[in-house]
Amino acid sequence: MYRTRTCGSLRLADEGLVVTLAGWVQRTRKMGGMTFVDIRDRYGVTQLAFNQEENALLWEQANKLGREYVIQVTGTVRERSNKNKNISTGEIELIASELTVLNAADVPPFTIEDETDGGDDIRMKYRYLDLRRNPVRANLELRHRMAFEVRNYLDKQGFLEVETPILVNSTPEGARDFVVPSRMNPGQFYALPQSPQTLKQLLMVSGFDRYFQIVKCFRDEDLRADRQPEFTQIDCEMSFVEQEDVLELFEGMAKYLFKTIKGIDIKESFKRMSYADAMKYYGSDKPDLRFGMEFVELMDIMKGHGFPVFDNAAYVGGICAKGAAVYTRKQLDALTDFVKRPQIGAKGMVYARIEADGSVKSSVDKFYTQEVLQELKAAFNAEPGDLILILSGEDVAKTRKQLNELRLEMGSQLGLRDKNKFVCLWVVDFPLFEWSEDDQRFYAMHHPFTSPKPEDIHLLDSDPGAVRANAYDMVINGVEVGGGSIRIYDSALQNKMFGLLGFTPEKAQEQFGFLMNAFKYGAPPHGGLAYGLDRWVSLFAGLDSIRDCIAFPKNNSGRDVMLDAPAALDDEQLKELNLSIHLAPNS
Repeated sequence: MYRTRTCGSLRLADEGLVVTLAGWVQRTRKMGGMTFVDIRDRYGVTQLAFNQEENALLWEQANKLGREYVIQVTGTVRERSNKNKNISTGEIELIASELTVLNAADVPPFTIEDETDGGDDIRMKYRYLDLRRNPVRANLELRHRMAFEVRNYLDKQGFLEVETPILVNSTPEGARDFVVPSRMNPGQFYALPQSPQTLKQLLMVSGFDRYFQIVKCFRDEDLRADRQPEFTQIDCEMSFVEQEDVLELFEGMAKYLFKTIKGIDIKESFKRMSYADAMKYYGSDKPDLRFGMEFVELMDIMKGHGFPVFDNAAYVGGICAKGAAVYTRKQLDALTDFVKRPQIGAKGMVYARIEADGSVKSSVDKFYTQEVLQELKAAFNAEPGDLILILSGEDVAKTRKQLNELRLEMGSQLGLRDKNKFVCLWVVDFPLFEWSEDDQRFYAMHHPFTSPKPEDIHLLDSDPGAVRANAYDMVINGVEVGGGSIRIYDSALQNKMFGLLGFTPEKAQEQFGFLMNAFKYGAPPHGGLAYGLDRWVSLFAGLDSIRDCIAFPKNNSGRDVMLDAPAALDDEQLKELNLSIHLAPNS
């Protein structure tokens, strides 16, 4: 055997044991006639001691070891004189008696330490080295444990894990597909699934009333911190359920994960909020409720006093930051610059301080009397020391989104977004459709198979934009960790939905005929939910990005810099696939 123990398993109780370890050289320290080597594997680090007086040849061999050499060492466990309380093996060391270099190593391009000197690009290029670092390894261990507990919970709830195909048909109604050319069917293409949506609905028709799958999904869309072109869903579907059944079961699953993984026992029910209220009070369908600063609409108070920016606006609204009246002019100017960034797009910001005597000092004092500013103060229930920040704009939805960015920035600056605090929320009653001004048509806000609220079905003919979806998202700390809906299972209603989305009967049959035909043979009422495993893990790990909880992620351009993918195909491969490449101008 290469090893009898791992590098993280030895304790003071093992003193006197002769053991063999195998792993990588973390660091070497030479102190006169003694050389100390830290050996590392995925389980931990153990200090090795080499004594020149006791074995000069072995000591010389140890002095030639380089960082990341793979070695095997045998020795006797003894108590350390200089204990290290920062590691689990810090009370012992191994007095080496044998040393074998299993593989020499080049000097790595960055230090393999918890706090490395490697930037993102270099660490992604050498990801296999980055994975040796404790924080990244711990994230993958957390991911493993969460996947295990998900399976454990769902198995006990009667769910059956079923694998669905990776090569499917393209569904251009959603995000862009990744497509795969078919060699055996020239000129035709598979698509990689954006989700197993239609397939899990077919499983419900098949009588598998509780399905789940921890499944890879693919979307060819622009990347950000919580997106990768390939990601992992905890995909679930249930038959003979209504919305309340789904929310209850998967709220239970969330509480189970919090308890088993984080040791947090959540007793109370999760908050619920309508989509309309989320947008009105937070400007986001995934509000971060770890702190307040709800929006207050100010049109009645601030318009009509000669300040043209407000008088000409369709929306005027603000937030109140408790205790932030101490902000200097420089800090307020920086906040103004923040909201004026191109990615946010506000034209400016107005502020009002609540002074110690209760008076209000505003950046637009010349347009407003103290009486009006006191109305402003009362609208927020503001107190001395508070700071009111106001945005306005001609587009209500756009201005609310800008105010949301300001709210989140203030929450971060004031230390209100504690990663160790968790507030869970169900957002419900989404619109069924969203209107595209560019295309002059409706699109499904979730997907075409989402059922409308039963009480809103009559509006499909007269006012489709007012129809609410039987849909729901789970939001934790401003992150959408999952979402789903009750599905349409009636062929006539599904055909009406396709019609409202601009499908001709022929196009609907071409893309989704297999599902519509299945409905003819007895589809049960059904619904489901998909959690993002990557987002759950990053949330529990306290990460700002999902990238470090994925073993081999892509960069912000969708490239795998380690594998150098995507890459061009050679001419012979293209010929086999019956393809030729003609790049569009400016590609």
